Amino acid sequence: MDLTTLTIAKARRALDAGEYTSLELTNAYLDSIKEKDGEIHAYLEVWEESAREEAHAADILIKAGKAQALTGIPLAIKDNMLIKGRVVSAASKMLEHYTASYDAFVIEKLKAQGAVLLGRTNMDEFAMGSSTENSAFGPTKNPLDMTRVPGGSSGGSAAAVAGHLAVASLGSDTGGSIRQPASLTGLVGFKPTYGAVSRYGLIAMGSSLDQIGPFAHTVADTKILFDAIRGHDAHDSTSIADYSPEGAAPKVIGVPRSFLAQGVDPDVLVNFEKTLEKLKTQGYVIRDIELPNVPYSLAVYYIIMPAEVSTNLGRLDGIRYGLSVPADTIQEVYGKSRAAGFGPETRRRILVGTFVLSSGYVDAYYRRAQKVRAAIRNEFAHAFESGIDAIVTPTTPSPAFKFGSKSDPVAMYAEDVFAVPVNLAGVPAISVPNGSVERDGVMLPTGFQIIAAHKREDVLFKIGEDVESA
Repeated sequence: MDLTTLTIAKARRALDAGEYTSLELTNAYLDSIKEKDGEIHAYLEVWEESAREEAHAADILIKAGKAQALTGIPLAIKDNMLIKGRVVSAASKMLEHYTASYDAFVIEKLKAQGAVLLGRTNMDEFAMGSSTENSAFGPTKNPLDMTRVPGGSSGGSAAAVAGHLAVASLGSDTGGSIRQPASLTGLVGFKPTYGAVSRYGLIAMGSSLDQIGPFAHTVADTKILFDAIRGHDAHDSTSIADYSPEGAAPKVIGVPRSFLAQGVDPDVLVNFEKTLEKLKTQGYVIRDIELPNVPYSLAVYYIIMPAEVSTNLGRLDGIRYGLSVPADTIQEVYGKSRAAGFGPETRRRILVGTFVLSSGYVDAYYRRAQKVRAAIRNEFAHAFESGIDAIVTPTTPSPAFKFGSKSDPVAMYAEDVFAVPVNLAGVPAISVPNGSVERDGVMLPTGFQIIAAHKREDVLFKIGEDVESA
């Protein structure tokens, strides 16, 4: 079997036709991991024994004619989703030895389908970063160029698929953490509507922003994974109860031209315009639109997200669970445990979040940011109500960058400029590969981001497939 061309759809057909077994497929990926992952470092832990057991169980289901879409399909899981009996660390020393006591909702869904779980993938600590350089266990490399980052925070999940170490994978997206690494590694990355996929069992970063979604080689594969993991969950108060996307086929695409002036590399913009022209030939109407408050998204995001980080990580205090450093007083236990357990970026965001929520500053920063967030959400809603079926931008302003080249935090945060508005508004978005650009003699992929209205994932899949076929 050729892992470099394998998709979920192809593997499903081959497994059902008996061309090979799930155990043979799983072994092929485990061999690939042994061969390549020492350099890539996509995985923090590989579960060889249980993966083979799951593959054997899947083969029994397949032979009995009881296979579902993901039965026997080897997948990788980001290290912030709970799997009962497994270590889940969020790539942090704080949770290095923490074992999950229950399955996340999405893991329950995958297990019910008979999927094979290969292992947990590397990430930026607690999902804070755009390069996977912030992992407490070392960075992940981009399989397309080992001197460059795979993006973040779901860089390990992206590298596992791009490096052919898994058929597909799950990541989480708080401000572009699926779409950005997908763009940098030449994959399709999809963030569903907020609430379409339960966050139960996902280690929280920013609770009003986080969303689980898939990485895959094709739009069709992301849809297969999305259909498998979505659904209402009584454990998640933000879970959508009436998810049933309906509507006419998309025809009109909006382009926020003034927003595209946010420092996009010229050749990345050329690829974007070429894709727009191809969509025109397929019958789409391209219309320039204005989203006057959306350029403030990055500033708003880096107030709201740290505030939620500060609150969510407050439970990791060295007392209840996680790393605990002995000291003479409770206050010293708190301080020493958090200093030893959290990396620099995590500490930075906790401090910023605590500041913007503090007395005297909460009105000046946090509440004002929430008002602008509401305006951004309303702008998206108005655009979709005024005849626009989808809004498109480049996924990232530049291709994959070299390790250490964005040591300035502000430069790193700017990588998320086109991604964060989607999370602030809670709408779905997908990144689809749209050509490549040259850097230092290496051809690197770029991404085309498509944004749709709430619960209109069908629009993303239709336009995404048209981009693929163009």
